[in-house]
Amino acid sequence: MPHDMDPRLLRAFAAVAEELHFTRAAMRLYVAQQALSRDIRRLEQRLGAELFVRTTRKVTLTAEGARLLPYVRRVLAAHDELAAACAGGDRPLLVDVGGGPVTTGRRVLAAARRAAPDVELVSRGHSGLTGAAAALAEGRLDVSFGRLDGVPAGLRAGLCHQPVRLERMAVLLRDDHPLAARAEVPLAALRGETLYAAAGNPATAEWTDLAERLFEGRGIAVAEPFPEIEGEEEFVRVVRKRGWSVLASEEFVSVPGMVLRPLTGPVPLSPVAMVWRRGLHHPGLDALRTAARALAAARGWLERPAGAWLPAGDAALMGC
Repeated sequence: MPHDMDPRLLRAFAAVAEELHFTRAAMRLYVAQQALSRDIRRLEQRLGAELFVRTTRKVTLTAEGARLLPYVRRVLAAHDELAAACAGGDRPLLVDVGGGPVTTGRRVLAAARRAAPDVELVSRGHSGLTGAAAALAEGRLDVSFGRLDGVPAGLRAGLCHQPVRLERMAVLLRDDHPLAARAEVPLAALRGETLYAAAGNPATAEWTDLAERLFEGRGIAVAEPFPEIEGEEEFVRVVRKRGWSVLASEEFVSVPGMVLRPLTGPVPLSPVAMVWRRGLHHPGLDALRTAARALAAARGWLERPAGAWLPAGDAALMGC
């Protein structure tokens, strides 16, 4: 067994072991698949052991690969902790607060900045947690907010999370829509409707997945895939031009000519967690976690209404 191991080779092994797919692992690491395969072969040669069984149909761990995986994970976690300790707490913390001007992440960030004005918290605006997860894992982003259950399990394994909020889901309607006059819109009233839920945007796949789960068996369709819509102005233009109704949450931008109405019967909830890379240590992270806990307690963000709708996997991750 060699004494010195290149962390890059270990990260390559962990990514393939968690994805069990070379293409997905290469995308996760932002490397070419050929380079990833080369690193795996180099690691196998250094260890003198075969780590994967490769066929045209699937990739599986060998017994030796499965034995080594937990050790590799611990080594990588220690490496990340060392990198964070060397970086120190003076560097800015990069915080993804979501793509819109009104989000739960922005509220938490504002509260953390007020509580810890000497800590530099720099905001970023990714459009979804699925898109942000790889950046978190690679250290290009420190903290993000969103629905964790929709993130691929391989990426989720290297992340920590803290439940922040159960947002009530809503529908954005044209102001001349027959349902726009209602204070709340029952899900049953949307039968036969087609709602935009960001299908076609891989960065927000967790939101589309939540919509599909909610609409299943209710006769509500998800609008066809459409390229990622960047910016508030472009969103308004596309939605109005195509005449879409939009699945949204109670934290949503105001759209001219459209109204936001809470959904009911049952009340569907969108889970928001704060997510960060395992092993990260920074005073800004402490400030964000404290702010999130205080806001959740003061505003009842984690209270689940009786009879509310929330998938079982999300409920487990949110501790409810």
